[in-house]
Amino acid sequence: MSTYVLALDQGTTSSRAIVFDERGTARGFAQQEFEQHFPQPGWVEHDPEEIWTTQLATARVAIADAGISPSEIATIGITNQRETTILWERDTGNAVHRAIVWQDRRTAERCAELEAAGYGERVARATGLRLDPYFSATKIDWLLRNIPGLRARAERGELAFGTVDAWLLWKLTGGKSHATDYTNASRTLLFDLEKLAWSDELLAIFDIPRALLPDALPSLATFGATDPQLFGTSIPITGIAGDQQAALAGQAGFAPGLAKNTYGTGSFVVLHTGERIVRSRHGLLATVALGTAPGRATYALEGSIFVTGAAVQWLRDGLGIIASAAEIETLAAHVDDSDGVVFVPAFTGLGAPYWNPNARGTIVGLTRGTTRAHIARSVLDAIVLQCAEVVTAMTRDAGMALGELRVDGGAAANDLLLQLQADMLGCDVVRPATLETTALGAAYIAGVQAGVWRDFEEVSRQWRVSKRFRPKIDKAIRDERLATWQRAIRAATTASTS
Repeated sequence: MSTYVLALDQGTTSSRAIVFDERGTARGFAQQEFEQHFPQPGWVEHDPEEIWTTQLATARVAIADAGISPSEIATIGITNQRETTILWERDTGNAVHRAIVWQDRRTAERCAELEAAGYGERVARATGLRLDPYFSATKIDWLLRNIPGLRARAERGELAFGTVDAWLLWKLTGGKSHATDYTNASRTLLFDLEKLAWSDELLAIFDIPRALLPDALPSLATFGATDPQLFGTSIPITGIAGDQQAALAGQAGFAPGLAKNTYGTGSFVVLHTGERIVRSRHGLLATVALGTAPGRATYALEGSIFVTGAAVQWLRDGLGIIASAAEIETLAAHVDDSDGVVFVPAFTGLGAPYWNPNARGTIVGLTRGTTRAHIARSVLDAIVLQCAEVVTAMTRDAGMALGELRVDGGAAANDLLLQLQADMLGCDVVRPATLETTALGAAYIAGVQAGVWRDFEEVSRQWRVSKRFRPKIDKAIRDERLATWQRAIRAATTASTS
């Protein structure tokens, strides 16, 4: 039996592909960045064809890099940037517009209208989410309202909607499979969290034709097989999960109480709550952790932080303070603290626990003695403080203390950041031996379904710790830093109304 799994990891700024063996070891790797489009302030778009071509190219390179033939791959797992919205023609497979990215805020006014009309509570009860531009439904609605002819074509069944996983699946199968999984469906504002099905009531609220929708399947399922022309053979596709749920799986987060934070473009804290849906009272989201079988799922609480790694990119590309993202650790370590400088990276509004789409990026506390090292340190502080607020809300909602936080993503290689994170959380922060947890999680999900691994218990035994960071400051210092941070948050939200 083939024992290699190909994981396709389609992210916000790049497409990646990794070949894993049965020990969960990466054997082949490829990555390609793609262009970000910003047509107007607050708008973020991607070219769907570029998403597809870069993902296909990385898959081919990763297979070659592993030194294997495509016929040795047992299965493919897909993980993806969530909420990003694509519409395409069923007959040609061509996208009708650029993808509207999860970061995009163009539908803030529409969300406010729906909230004012009294739909907020109904939407939250059904989906576990909030009326926010972050999610897919108002993005679909915007396309149908603003692109001439699209609504009529959608109602005639000529168009297909998908988050990025469904778009890749369609392309990989040559248009034979139009499907998504429960985790991605649960991020659209159109999916009933308890029934694990598309909701006619939600479709009516957002005025979206059902004919657009993909089939919603468990994360572990037979989604189809690749067109033989792509790799010279047909490869089964047996696992799909949104990037944050895949990262939780890659961190062996299969049991209630396990939590992870992924430091990417944004940061996403996810706490497994088992088969219990926890309704947040503190600005968090209830979401599917994994679709385990038809009509069955495990659930999670999630805190979505829109800008963390993107703030480091801004230091590099916008201000030119650093030449590479990795330099921030060395620069920030030149000072003992930020010397009172507080940075709120609300470039695209604020996510959990505030959910303010109109907040604006703010720096307070500047003095004549402020240096670029202080600003770099304030960016690291902003990353850990946002996470700390989310974890506090999470433990209150779930009624459980956090024993440790497992971390991954690019910034998880930054020792200074992780020590600051442990200090602000007051619990251990654990970096695993394998940082490619999102792709690894996709591989595990697909591989369990395909029989490469017997079950998730076998998968969990492969998880290893690289380094553990323990808190070094006392509660009084932690509380003082949080109070200063919250004053800066108020300044950021005040700026949005002035």
